[in-house]
Amino acid sequence: MFKYLLSIIFFTIFSFTTKAEIINEITVENNDRVSKATIINFSRVNIGDDIDNNDLNRIVKDLYETNFFSDVNAKLVGKNLLISVKENKIIQSVIINGIKAKKFKNAILDAIKLREKSPYVEYLASQDLILVKDALISQGFFFANVTSSLIENSNNTIDLIYDVEMGERALLKEIEFTGNKVFKTSKLRNIITSEENKFWKFISNKKFLNKEQLSLDERLLRRFYLNRGYYEVNISSVFAKLLDSGDFKIVFNIDAGNIYKINEAKLTLPSDYDENNFSKINKHLNKIKGSKYSFKKINKIVDEIDKVSLQKEYEFINASIEENILEESLININIIISETQKKYVERVNIFGNNITQERVIREQLLVDEGDAYNELLQTKSINNLKSLNIFKDVKATVNKGSTDLNKIVNITVEEKPTGEISLGAGVGTDGNTIGFAVSENNYMGKGIKLRSSLRLSTDTVRGQFSILNPNYKYSDKSLFTNIQSTQTDKLSNNGYKSTKTGFSLGTKFEQYENFYFNPSINTFYENLETSTGATAALKKQEGNNFDTSFKYSLDYDMRNQRYMTSEGYRSQFSQSIPLISDVYSLANSYEISVYNKLPNDMITNVSFYASAINSLSDEDVRISDRLSLGAKRLRGFERFKTGPIDNGDYIGGNFASSVNLSTTLPMFFQSLDNTDVSYFIDMANIWGVDYSSTVGDSSHLRSSTGILVNWFTPIGPLNFSLSQALSKAETDQTQSFQFNLGTTF
Repeated sequence: MFKYLLSIIFFTIFSFTTKAEIINEITVENNDRVSKATIINFSRVNIGDDIDNNDLNRIVKDLYETNFFSDVNAKLVGKNLLISVKENKIIQSVIINGIKAKKFKNAILDAIKLREKSPYVEYLASQDLILVKDALISQGFFFANVTSSLIENSNNTIDLIYDVEMGERALLKEIEFTGNKVFKTSKLRNIITSEENKFWKFISNKKFLNKEQLSLDERLLRRFYLNRGYYEVNISSVFAKLLDSGDFKIVFNIDAGNIYKINEAKLTLPSDYDENNFSKINKHLNKIKGSKYSFKKINKIVDEIDKVSLQKEYEFINASIEENILEESLININIIISETQKKYVERVNIFGNNITQERVIREQLLVDEGDAYNELLQTKSINNLKSLNIFKDVKATVNKGSTDLNKIVNITVEEKPTGEISLGAGVGTDGNTIGFAVSENNYMGKGIKLRSSLRLSTDTVRGQFSILNPNYKYSDKSLFTNIQSTQTDKLSNNGYKSTKTGFSLGTKFEQYENFYFNPSINTFYENLETSTGATAALKKQEGNNFDTSFKYSLDYDMRNQRYMTSEGYRSQFSQSIPLISDVYSLANSYEISVYNKLPNDMITNVSFYASAINSLSDEDVRISDRLSLGAKRLRGFERFKTGPIDNGDYIGGNFASSVNLSTTLPMFFQSLDNTDVSYFIDMANIWGVDYSSTVGDSSHLRSSTGILVNWFTPIGPLNFSLSQALSKAETDQTQSFQFNLGTTF
């Protein structure tokens, strides 16, 4: 590089002495591996060209930029162009010592610029040393020491060697949220991905300090606040502090600012556009007037604009959003639609997908080769690729095509490990659970998700293997297969033991906006045992049973967000229709949940649930299929110990329903940053016995009220309730204190 600069200075100083010449010969000296023709091609010069000092400078510059040469000289000798070079040695091997794990080696190899078969450039080697250290830091090795060395080989190549002392991986000892954060730490912890290190977390990678993970945490927090109206939220610093123990403490300094409301929201169109074609967008804009600012609401409107741009007459539109802050925490929103120059996509190039098949990437593109080029759809295409969660990074550049009216889109993806191992456990009044799962989110580079899991609880052992294709044959419909085996032992309380094995095949897709349809075919083989004290009517159900059924669900989801919902509602109906069965039981269920946000950040939830199962034949509904109420629908009562009783066994009912009312109480225990309190009222009933006229149907209102406390403990989230039964059947078993403590490893 220094010699290159001297060459430029030399030609500049003595430029007045050199005249332009028309060359009739090109001579190349001292080249070995790089051919004369290649060097002339790099030089961009031909016999018959008129060459002056500026051209000589350019030739030197062009040849240096190939990285093939450590020294370049170009001069005119009469009408002969003489190019003299000294070649850089080629890297035969890149060797990394001191690292065993393949994923860490790959992280380094992906980061560096000098790779096997590339020329060795000293300047780039010094830059790569920094990149190696950065790659290790991004994986949590903040104390790593890296040195590099060269071994010259007999074939005029070199081996580039990195000697790495990894040191201890940086652990997160503590996570702290400071400043005017408004929300409690317990809630913010649920937003971020990082988690504090505990001795039992031997699987989780989220306990390590990771730059990329911290950046993701910051983005998640910012979006969380924006969706709740905090338009000017400022996460001023996210930093890691080294503790005396050698571990790290990460601090998120947050200034939430004020809640902003949308004062005006309007759409500005070109004068010759038909407003009727944008009526849906105007409807959304009118709806958000007077409401709190929400990033998600704005995104929903942008999605509607994307749909309009798919129409032939609007395929060349673009949209920009003006957001003007007024006094008193108000904001005006103006969405401006403009028409861009008509250009088309000539070619889409995809780079970096060494594992992922190209069709998986192209499935997500709304703008492909031959389509009209639309910036809105191009941006959404990139967002679609990012949402697959199989790439570490996705970048796109748009270049000029063969003509001014054509565009070439270059998409570069950076792949990441897509396999996961998870292990979790819980303990509570309902029993103990432990679960283990192994998943792969990009099987064979096809974008297919595989998951194998095992779950053990007090009365159930379940093994499951599932396959999910999120976009089967470009249909925007997912296709899934589940194979599972479940053993349920409820002999002591409910009078039966069941072993059920089978498979499901189904699909799920959005039929209309926010309306999802989920049909499936299910085939299961079941072996049923009853307790020794079971009545003759129940004993008849013992033995093997085979069922094939068609199940479907209709889901209308209008919640403002799926996680930590604060507004909106969700309505769900499901039905199971027997096709081939020994019993032919028809099952129906319906549930609706409504969420509202009240003053003082109180969030209320009202839910209604109803379910029924009846036999369409002369046979009775099997005891393993009869209905029961879980702890979330009826708190204050022991699980599975309500409803009809047959000879001491709680056998469940043919019908079940519940109404649940709850509200958060943020004004209580405000000083306890890791604790949230809610008040609830539960009302439910479970009744109906179809197999015997001598067993009472137990139709009786059960109700309870109480306090629910969610506490983020050092071990994991703990929730417990203190409740009082208000009404019950004589045989129901109450439980005033209930708790559940869970953790991951």
